[in-house]
Amino acid sequence: MKKKRVLVTGGSGFLGSHICERLLAMGHEVLCVDNFYTGRKESILHLMDNPYFEVLRHDVTFPLYAEVDEIYNLACPASPIHYQFDPVQTTKTSVHGAINMLGLAKRIKAKIFQASTSEVYGDPAVHPQTEDYWGNVNPIGIRACYDEGKRCAETLFFDYNRQHGLRIKVGRIFNTYGPRMAMDDGRVVSNFVVQALRGENITVYGKGEQTRSFCYVDDLVDGIIGLMEKTPDDFTGPVNLGNPGEFTILELAREVIDLTGSKSQIVFKPLPSDDPMQRKPDITLARKAMGWEPKIPLRQGLVKTVEYFRRCLETA
Repeated sequence: MKKKRVLVTGGSGFLGSHICERLLAMGHEVLCVDNFYTGRKESILHLMDNPYFEVLRHDVTFPLYAEVDEIYNLACPASPIHYQFDPVQTTKTSVHGAINMLGLAKRIKAKIFQASTSEVYGDPAVHPQTEDYWGNVNPIGIRACYDEGKRCAETLFFDYNRQHGLRIKVGRIFNTYGPRMAMDDGRVVSNFVVQALRGENITVYGKGEQTRSFCYVDDLVDGIIGLMEKTPDDFTGPVNLGNPGEFTILELAREVIDLTGSKSQIVFKPLPSDDPMQRKPDITLARKAMGWEPKIPLRQGLVKTVEYFRRCLETA
């Protein structure tokens, strides 16, 4: 395989660090770009000694000039607690960041991947969600900075493809979990695992009847790399990348308590605004286009995730 020069924005984040790691293992050169707003140096420390790995502190809302063959655009806070903290900046990161990375890709004729999200479907009226569903999003709600920012980014990607012939790949990423998640990111898996390991009450919103589909990070990285490496240039997506296994939040909480051996109690609080009730990807397109589907079941992935957070808490 030809050695490529690959730019990964958001490369020190949860998902970005795993992408950087995989690309290096494949023999490529990697330029990790991050402003470290939510990304953490701890996630990429083990890569620093690799001579083919570089780190650049940079905010993608400003233009960037680099010579690379491919771009993975993952820069954006991805958990509600982080993207709602500074919603204007979240929208700017999605929209201005897309414009700047697309502009760079156009200048250097690079292929570019956009990390979109299942949040483009909003609180879906169609279940499971297929790529041709346009979504049910509240454009003025507290989650809109992320939902609509990612929807606008998709618009920009497809307009650059139609107008400039840019080689694009758009993946809609569903709930993903695994090692290197931040303990304080507010995502349901990290929340439950950390609360259980600390012996704290596990917080479930509503009655816990809302469903999610949880994809282990290694499976998701396989899907993202496969989209870039295994599909022809005329296959742009969008394509759903997630685990079609569906669990209620209450089921997840009980599974975490069982795995950790915790004495934590489950407590219920009111549902947050615009929290979707159902989330499950239809991955028929991913199966057909690149032969991809997740392999790691929830319990197996949770075991690895619990081990990671246990080590984090022991060294904190």
